[in-house]
Amino acid sequence: MDGQQYDNVPEGVVCLLITHSNLKLQMVDIRLDLHGTIGELRHKLYQHTGTKPDAMEMLVMRSDGSVYARLDEDHRMLGFYSVENGMRLHVVDKDPYSLSKGGGLEDVSLVQKYEISEEDYNKRDKTVRAYKREQLAKDPNWKPKTMMNVARPAVDPATLPGPETVADMKVGDRCEVQPGGRRGQVQYLGEIPEIAPGYWVGVQFDEPVGKGNGSVKGATYFKCEQKYGGFVRPPNVAVGDFPVLDPFADLSDDDDDEL
Repeated sequence: MDGQQYDNVPEGVVCLLITHSNLKLQMVDIRLDLHGTIGELRHKLYQHTGTKPDAMEMLVMRSDGSVYARLDEDHRMLGFYSVENGMRLHVVDKDPYSLSKGGGLEDVSLVQKYEISEEDYNKRDKTVRAYKREQLAKDPNWKPKTMMNVARPAVDPATLPGPETVADMKVGDRCEVQPGGRRGQVQYLGEIPEIAPGYWVGVQFDEPVGKGNGSVKGATYFKCEQKYGGFVRPPNVAVGDFPVLDPFADLSDDDDDEL
């Protein structure tokens, strides 16, 4: 694995791939605090996967599939086990009655679907079909309105972000981007003709929440992994003390109804 992709991982943080015995979903490059305890990690993974802490076995795996470490001492910090960037943390659900067993949380074919016959649907009043039928009864030539071929209003150059909007920013600043409170580092400030007029901020995100890799239509403004880069208008970027977020920090300890 190319270690360069972890060059920007802060000290005290490790990036792991998280897999689950009952789930097809893989959580890629999840950043975890090496100073957090195994008990805390166990509970956070419960909120994220639905596997109860007392039914959870956590194994750190090597690339060849062998077990590197068993995370079974809840009082220990994650860093005690000498885990490294790029390793895989595999969660084994040992609960025979787990909701995730047999694809229960992922296989939509197991969900009973609502169905209605054509006859019953035609009897309903407040439907799109009923509305069209009503309009055609009034006017046989009626057609639904569309937004196609509607010209976009011209952009006033005076409203475009200029150099003054990035005067308080510099490359290397930590930042937070809206919407979504996405955090990262400023990598570029300036115009990008390939997108649209005005000034832009190039951001390398901490997580794969972007739309690119620092390039636009063949022009490279900075380099990063795919989906870790993005270009944002300055008003949506705040620079300051924005450390790397715990990916599970927003999961409430009492929120047992959301997986």
